[in-house]
This record gives sequence, C-alpha cells and structure tokens, in this order.
Amino acid sequence: MIADLVGQLPDEQTQRAVGYPALFLLVALGALVPVVPTGPIVGSAAVVAYHQTAPLSLLWVFLVASAGALTGDAGLYWLGRRGAGSRNGSRWLASLRARAAPDRLERAQERLRQHRVPVLVLSRLVPAGRIPVMVACLLARMPLGRFVRADVPAVLAWAVAYQLVGVAGGSLFPYPWQGVAAVVGLTLLVSAVPPLWRRARGG
Repeated sequence: MIADLVGQLPDEQTQRAVGYPALFLLVALGALVPVVPTGPIVGSAAVVAYHQTAPLSLLWVFLVASAGALTGDAGLYWLGRRGAGSRNGSRWLASLRARAAPDRLERAQERLRQHRVPVLVLSRLVPAGRIPVMVACLLARMPLGRFVRADVPAVLAWAVAYQLVGVAGGSLFPYPWQGVAAVVGLTLLVSAVPPLWRRARGG
C-alpha cells in the first residue's frame, strides 16, 4: 500500500514548482504573523528535499526559507515602525508588545545595547525569542535598513539550524512522511518547553 501511495505522489519537478513558492509564502507569513510555526515548515521542506534526486534541492530550501524569513521580518518591523512613529500608535506595535513579556523585553533591550547582531541571531534560534528583541529594536528607533542588515545573519543561521533538523529527520526514516512527522513533533515540543517552564516557575 505504501508503494501505491508513493507512486501517486507528484513528480519531483512538480513538487519543486509548487513547493518553493509555497515555502516562501508560508515562512514570510509566519514571520509576519508570529503565530504560525515556521521552524517545522522549513524542517519538513528539508526532509522532502533530502529524499529528492536533484542535487541543489537542499540549497534551494535554504535560500527560499531565508528569503521568506527576511521578508516577513522586514515587513513586521516596518509595520511596527509605522506604529512607533504615529500619534495613536499601531495595533501591530501593540500586538508585538503584548507578546513580549516585560522581563524578557528588559533583558533584550539591555543585550541589544551591548551586542546588536549576535542578539538578533540568538533571538531567531531561541523559541519565542524573536519578538522581544524586535520590540527592543523598535523602541530603540533602529532604522529599517540597519535592522534588515543585522537580521540577515540571523535568518541565515535560523534556516541552517532547521534545515539540519530536517536533514537528520530525512536520514533516519526511509519515507519522507515519517521524517516530516518526526521533525514537526520535535520542533513543536521544543517550542513548547520555554512557555511551560516560565509558567511552572511563575506558579
């Protein structure tokens, strides 16, 4: 039955033609609306690319995911800057501030003053770390161009990290769907640990 299902899947060329634009849009949307988990998306795409025969599939996943993340980050930051500069504020900025715990925001502001680019890189790799640092950048009135330049190494490191997770999942299982399931489960579990830990400490 597995063989029959695999035989019904689209060919690799069709998967790439549909998959890369979909990957870009999903990652950009996930960065712009910080409730969509983008890590599992990139990891799953890497699993599928690992099982393809095209030699540059993994490279394209890396490039497309990085571009999508950078586009989404830049869009969200631009919206936040509009809110920071307006008299009545912005629902985007208010929403971002509501998602950043006061203690985490304070630490992000302190670290941003000392280490700008490394803080952005780390914020992309730590679950729920991106928004407090982005709000700290907004409150510091960092220009959009400077933020984007500092965000480039952050999204590259993030794409590499989740792609490595996907490659590991793809290498451990013979069928792509098995690797995708493992990657999604692992990344969602890792993302759930920090809020559960903070809740336990607060309790």
